[in-house]
Parts: sequence; structure tokens; C-alpha cells
Amino acid sequence: MTHNQMNRREFMRTSAGAAALGSASQATLLSPGLLAATPRAVPPSDRVRFASIGTGVEGCTILRAALACPGTEIVAACDLYDGRLTAAKEYAKKEIVTTKDYRAILDRQDVDAVLVATPDHWHAKITQDACDAGKDVYCEKPMSHTVEQGFAMVDAMQKHNRIVQVGSQCRSSIVYAKAKEIFESGALGQVTAIEACIDRNDASGAWVYPIPPDASETTIDWERFLGDTPKRPFDPIRFFRWRCFRDYGEGLPGDLYVHMLTGIHYVTGTNAPPLRAASVGGLFRWTENRDVPDMIWTLFEYPSFRLSLRCNLNNESPGMACWYGTKGTLEIKNDVLTFAPQNTEPQPEGYSILGWPEKLRKEYLEQWRKEHPVPLPGKSPLTQSAETFQAAPSYDYQVDHMNNFMESVRSRRPAVEDAVYGNNTSIACHMANASYFKKTMAVWDGAARNIRT
Repeated sequence: MTHNQMNRREFMRTSAGAAALGSASQATLLSPGLLAATPRAVPPSDRVRFASIGTGVEGCTILRAALACPGTEIVAACDLYDGRLTAAKEYAKKEIVTTKDYRAILDRQDVDAVLVATPDHWHAKITQDACDAGKDVYCEKPMSHTVEQGFAMVDAMQKHNRIVQVGSQCRSSIVYAKAKEIFESGALGQVTAIEACIDRNDASGAWVYPIPPDASETTIDWERFLGDTPKRPFDPIRFFRWRCFRDYGEGLPGDLYVHMLTGIHYVTGTNAPPLRAASVGGLFRWTENRDVPDMIWTLFEYPSFRLSLRCNLNNESPGMACWYGTKGTLEIKNDVLTFAPQNTEPQPEGYSILGWPEKLRKEYLEQWRKEHPVPLPGKSPLTQSAETFQAAPSYDYQVDHMNNFMESVRSRRPAVEDAVYGNNTSIACHMANASYFKKTMAVWDGAARNIRT
């Protein structure tokens, strides 16, 4: 989910968790058993044989997550760079079939499901072809590169009755599951404002990845990478840093907003695009070799709440999501959840009666006390203190999310984050970008299935 995924995330969980346990008066460790897809023993007849299509940074990460699930077996891998095919074999720890043509993967009878971790502009085509070939699909976020592609992917899932799950892992996080439980309990009261951010402050976080020394037209299938995007001469920067370019990716909204949107939609029970979006931002620091901003801030309008989202590649701050309610505040920071109740007990007015004559002030306070008598002993409402929850430092919700997918493949139950769900969060990302690049409000037209600007 975050860059330097395994190392950084484990470090942040451990350090933040230790701080929370040390400072909070009460901290509760959450159990993965809360999830329906808790890993279990799987008989050989239920083994899921999968292939990875795209074995770059995220491709190898989800490949490892899939291998960590019980009852899975990798049989093949596809990528357009020779080095990544070698890496796939190394992670598989056995000899597997490798190819640069994903269609050869889909033709295989020993493949039940595919993991799609290609640049965004290839998601729709591969997912549609996989559904048509009778394969189930785990597709990395953002699900689509355009609004039209998203609906085509939904149609393919439904037409062929396939399992399609999108890879925004917080949808399967036990921390977000606890947040949803608190939200639905009514403890927050009416929630009208939500804010969230994911920020970074280094070259890797800005997608300025190193270029392998053997990168060339000999080791990379450049023409296949381009697909239906404008034809260009071979450029390893575009190949390895594709998120920096609108031709292939969705920039910060598609890389990072989508995680927060998925979690917020899950907690609030939302499964629809926002009504409107207004973005501001700019390209301030990482100005070379990119056409997407390095900072973007968007205000989304939903029917019952407003959401402020920020991604800034010029300062590192803890990843955070916060729900502000009339009765309490719910915050997730570095996978540590805190619920803090608001004091909503009736109180006599003090400030606005300062200009009243003393006689009227006394009469007001006497009348207020008559109307609000002090409770009898034992009848006073309990004063609730802040509560803190967290997952164990070793918990990895990427494995839980992948295991949810594998369980859906076996059981044929709908995925926890299917193409409809993934499409709605992707549309929000498209709206954020449309507003930013067109410098105007982006409005979702559900009837026409398009963004109006």
C-alpha cells in the first residue's frame, strides 16, 4: 500500500504501536479472527493455481502475499522486462512458465486466477480478456484508467460471472473493520466531515525509481508496453516510472487517494462516486520527467458528508484518516485507531450571558439547574474515555486481502471489493484529476456515466 511497502509498513506499525501502548490508558489488540477469510487449512482439491501478470514493485509484493495464503500455487508469470521475469521465478522459488504475452497465460488450462499488477492503462484490457477466458482476477488499484474502462470491467465481471477483486488492501484490514463497527454503532453521532492524507518525502515516494542497468529495447517489449497510448521512442524512464505520466497512470489520486477512498467508503457504507470534487495542487519539487502534480488536495462532496483528501510528496507525515462526528472523533493513524468521545452533556450557558444584568444571570442559572437536576448517586451517566485499538505488529492486511480473494475463488462468493466497488473509488480518483487538470469543479453525472466539468 505504501512505498517501501514491507519494510516501512512494519517499522511504522511497530513504532507507532509501541507508542500507543505506552501512552494510552487502554489499548486493545485486534484479532485477525474478526475477518471471515482468516487463513485456514485447505485440502489439495481446493488449491488455487494462479499466474501473475506484471511482476514489478507491486506485482512481486502481491505475488508474495498470494504465496502466503494457504492452498495457493503459482504456475506462470508475465512481464515485459526480462529482469522481472527472473524476479518472479526467484519469489516463486521454483521453475515456472514465463512470458511477455499475457494472452499465453490466459490460454493455460492450469490457471484458475490471475493477479494483474500492470500499469493502469492495461488493467481494463487484461481484466476483460481474463474474464472472457474464464479466469478470476485480482486487479491492482486503481481499477481503471478511464471512466469508460471501469464500466467495461464491471460488465465483463457480470457477463462472465467471474470473481474480480480490486487491490486496495485496507478493505480487508481489521483496523478499518473496527472503525466500521464503531461508525455503525452510532457512537460518533452525525458525521459530516472526514479528512485523510498520505504524504511522502523522498525520491522513491515520488516514483523516481532507479533504472536497471540492463534496461534496453532488447530486454523490454516497449511496443507492447505502449499499447493504445501515443507512440514514442523507447524511454526507460517512462517504462519504470510510469506513474509520473498521464498516458499510463492516474498520478497521486490513482496511487494513493484510492487507498483512503476505499477505506472511507468501507467505514461509511458508501458504494457510489462522490457528487462533486474540487482539486488544487501543483508541481513544485519533482519537476523533471513527469506531467502529474507532486501535491494535490481535493474536497469531495458526498450526500451526507464532505471529505478532504491530500497527498503531498514534499513532506512526510503520518498516514491518517479522521471521522468527525457530533458525539466523537475516530482517527486511524499508522494503523492505530483511536476513538475519542465528545462531551455532549448539557451545560449552562456562560459566555453569551456575560452582558446580562446580574439578576437575570442568576435567574437563568437557577432555572437551568431546576431543569437539569444533579443525578442521584449511581444514576450519573458514565464518562467514556478515549479507546485505542491496533493490530499486532506482525499483522499484514495485504495477506488478508489476498486471502479474501482466494476464498472467493474457491467459494464463488462475491469479492469483498468487487469491480462495482472498485469502479466507484476509481471514478472519485478520475474526478479529482479532472478537476485539477481542467481547473474547475468536477461533477459526477450518474445517468450519463460521465464526469462533467
